Amino acid sequence: MADRPLTFMAVHAHPDDEATGTGGVLARYAAEGIRTVLVTCTDGACGDGPGGVKPGEPGHDPAAVAAMRRRELEASCEVLKVGHLELLEYGDSGMMGWPANDAPGSFWRTPVDQAAARLAELLVRYQPDVVVTYDENGFYGHPDHIQANRITTAALAMTGMTPKVYWTTAPRSMMQRFGEVMREFGADWEEPDPAEADAMPEIGLPDEEITTWVDTSEFGGQKFNALGTHASQSENIFFLKMGEERFTQLMGVETFVRVQDTTGAALPEDDLFAGLR
Repeated sequence: MADRPLTFMAVHAHPDDEATGTGGVLARYAAEGIRTVLVTCTDGACGDGPGGVKPGEPGHDPAAVAAMRRRELEASCEVLKVGHLELLEYGDSGMMGWPANDAPGSFWRTPVDQAAARLAELLVRYQPDVVVTYDENGFYGHPDHIQANRITTAALAMTGMTPKVYWTTAPRSMMQRFGEVMREFGADWEEPDPAEADAMPEIGLPDEEITTWVDTSEFGGQKFNALGTHASQSENIFFLKMGEERFTQLMGVETFVRVQDTTGAALPEDDLFAGLR
């Protein structure tokens, strides 16, 4: 440990994912002198184009969207003081069932061992002490998030490395407040049909199942501004409508499930680096 800095690595699917789920911890740990590494797996080409135009609609140019989202991602990293940005640049697979899932070069279509080998090279290079990615369902079933989980798990197995590993999540109590705030700000938040809800994995976890609650409220402004760099994406607009103070009240604690640990740090934790310093 003496010859290298403590290192945090986040493995995300798309440009802007780094800000929504881990913007607070990226900013906090950078401020604490920890080396931060962001791996973004896809080019984000299935995101919104200028004016909110969607994939497949007239005026949506995937290459131009990817270029725009790369610029936004780089700006977000500047706001969050991310030390190292690594781009795998697989094609954005879109939502589950979209034709983009099976497009040549899409992340979802890429063999897990092939993508994992590239991530393994980054693990060996940076030697992270903490690695964060999504759970096995990609938090809400997005194919690229699921694939990020798969390649992270496979890459760790390839290297034999044993950092602390976490999956991002959200407490169910917060999801309820989230829905209330979305309705308050005029966003479309409809309760799913009960029959459909039974067939879908529930988003987030009961509060008591969350292992790690990290207070990032001091860095709420940075997280808010990082999302602001991704303002081209319509899903971020309602966050920005809240204003920084309300946003920080809602999003000022980031939550995780610890899935690998060799430190023996007691649970629940309030620090991803508990047991390491």
